[in-house]
Amino acid sequence: MEMIRCLIIDDEPLALNLLESYVNQTPFLQLIGRAASAMQAMEIMRENPVELLFLDVQMPGLSGTDFARSLRNGPRIIFSTAFENYAIESYKLDAIDYLLKPYDYAEFLRAAQKAKDAINGAQPTAQLNTAPFFFVKSEYRLVRIDVERILYIEGMKDYAKIYMQGEPKPVITLMSLKSLQERLPERTCQRVHRSYIINLRFVSTMEKGEAVIGTMRIPIADKYRPIIDEHLQTL
Repeated sequence: MEMIRCLIIDDEPLALNLLESYVNQTPFLQLIGRAASAMQAMEIMRENPVELLFLDVQMPGLSGTDFARSLRNGPRIIFSTAFENYAIESYKLDAIDYLLKPYDYAEFLRAAQKAKDAINGAQPTAQLNTAPFFFVKSEYRLVRIDVERILYIEGMKDYAKIYMQGEPKPVITLMSLKSLQERLPERTCQRVHRSYIINLRFVSTMEKGEAVIGTMRIPIADKYRPIIDEHLQTL
């Protein structure tokens, strides 16, 4: 098994000890070092190349987010913090994941697996396509998305709107349609346009290149129509 070389960075000794124990439990992670500040991390990285950082956000001196901005073609980053309000910034910095303290080993392992997939160029793990629900970050909080209740998803420039059955307003999240599609079952939730994913279970009619869900008429691009027709026949 190819090991991923990682560095843990946190100014709290207890948090460092917990991270170290989690890394040591994970077969594909190799701990290169631990640092209590961004400056100490830089010193370690000069002598020891790493592929993944577990990085605290609020630290004395140089913050975790400022440290991340300073890296050019550097390692992948998983942020670790007790503060929810850094979630949007972590997405803008293209972080692999955002661990909100306190978190358990299962949460840590999910984030580490995402980093492993990204570093090795693998497809996301199959569990993402079969889970009955998942969580997205929206307005500094985590919101549960029940897959069976999704009506459709509209992709905007920098975010997506998830419309759900029984909810008057969409859930808005800083995620791409591509990343959301990876979490959805292919049999029922299909991309039909560069700006839309629909849940085929809620389609009432298909007409003139549009899918009708409730009062919403969603365009279907020509290249997706054969796929949609095929999946509708199997429902």
